[in-house]
Amino acid sequence: MNNDTQAILGGALVLMLALLSIGCAGSRTVGPYTAPREAMRNPLEAQRFTQQAADLMEGEPDRAEELLRQALTLDLYHGPAHNNLGVLHLMRGELYEAANEFEWARKLMPGHPDPRLNLALTLERAGRIDEALAACDSALEVYPGHIATTQALARLQLRHRRTDDRTRGLLEEIAMRGETAAWREWARYRLALDRE
Repeated sequence: MNNDTQAILGGALVLMLALLSIGCAGSRTVGPYTAPREAMRNPLEAQRFTQQAADLMEGEPDRAEELLRQALTLDLYHGPAHNNLGVLHLMRGELYEAANEFEWARKLMPGHPDPRLNLALTLERAGRIDEALAACDSALEVYPGHIATTQALARLQLRHRRTDDRTRGLLEEIAMRGETAAWREWARYRLALDRE
């Protein structure tokens, strides 16, 4: 074999190895917890799947979970899908999984109170009351006056005998603008008990 033939074969071998390595790098497994390349992310489709799942969470939780996992396959960094998946886990009593999803959502949605509130509810169910109170405080830091968190914090404080100088103000706020008539009545009742 002459030098020219060796050079051509060597060059072809290098080219073939380069093409093989590119092919192997491009054949990554794709799943809901595989970090995607930026070009592979599809946030609009992830949002569409998340919205479809939200409509099914009460009646068809298994189908909702499938849609949320598809959303996360499309965009691992879609916070609402993590939050809603956490809600499904919480509904099933899967506290560790729920807390994990709410942590993801909290990091991906830094100005939104819902993942923090949901984490607080999860921590309370796990018996971690101090951490649940801290999660409520965190939710109110990012969204002062968030009524769902205000309600959860007041209920948590009263249920676990952890009232403080804020409790009365929380109850007064709930009595005026609670999410439902039941919440407003509950707050008025608790305030009346405090006066006796």
